Amino acid sequence: NGLFSLPGNIKGFSKIKKIFDDRKAMVNNGKADWAIGELLAYASLLNEGFMVRLSGQDVERGTFSHRHAVVKFEDSEGEYIPLNNLSSNQAKFEVYNSLLSEYGVLGFEYGYAGVSPERLVLWEAQFGDFSNEPQVIIDQFLSCAEDKWMRQNGLVMLLPHGYEGQGAEHSSARVERYLQLCAKNNMQVVNCSTPANFFHVLRRQLHRELIKPLIVFTPKSLLRHPACVSSIDDLCSGGFREVIDDMDATPAKIDKVVFCSGKIFYDLDEQRLKLKVKNIAIVRVEQLYPLPEKQLNKIAVKYKKAKQWIWLQEEPENMG
Repeated sequence: NGLFSLPGNIKGFSKIKKIFDDRKAMVNNGKADWAIGELLAYASLLNEGFMVRLSGQDVERGTFSHRHAVVKFEDSEGEYIPLNNLSSNQAKFEVYNSLLSEYGVLGFEYGYAGVSPERLVLWEAQFGDFSNEPQVIIDQFLSCAEDKWMRQNGLVMLLPHGYEGQGAEHSSARVERYLQLCAKNNMQVVNCSTPANFFHVLRRQLHRELIKPLIVFTPKSLLRHPACVSSIDDLCSGGFREVIDDMDATPAKIDKVVFCSGKIFYDLDEQRLKLKVKNIAIVRVEQLYPLPEKQLNKIAVKYKKAKQWIWLQEEPENMG
């Protein structure tokens, strides 16, 4: 209620009121879309006493108008932040639309995360490969500071990713760049396909002793995809799932197993339903690094009758 309500003395834009009412209705129906899952992750951490800090070029609203963490007043220059009005004893939520200098901003947030490990610090690129500007920070600090200087860092990078016809600069978050930097469990690289998994991976950053950078390839079209919805029960239990098996597959009937990651699962699943295919299992690899070998080995045993094993990626063949 605190997340999606405005005090009576605040005149927000009518569009925001409708968005908030729709979100409350969705939660009351036991469901959560991407925005609800993300905001509930922050809210639950704040309620537990963990501070949350988020910066990036359009993070207050969200580049794709999904977050609305800051509500602007219709009749004045005022603004209201629901995440700072949940309870009297909550921790502070900080959110800043930053300047167009990703190199400087990411360097600042990396430093902030380094000296404040009890706080969730996130930087969001407006589009995924806008992270090419701060590549020096990623190469020289984020990926290797623990090995070089024994300095741990839990910075979270949110990189919108997906080939949805928006052009080169607005499609690929360059998954391959980050995988090339992965070694000796130096960082985590994930491509979540459900709001619940995104919720859990954000909370996991502060709910374990391990401190590692987290790279998240976040979606664009899935922000409003009718199938990209989790149950509130999925948020309340289970934790982060490094691999999501195909619950609709009957192992004895499966002769082909397709592994994929992120948005392309929904394209595949839609075609499978349309063509009434029963002999293919679609398995989502949600954590690309460290590769969840134990979970993948269990799946290999489960589908032991399969004759074909395929890795399918959204990106071109030479970019994976």
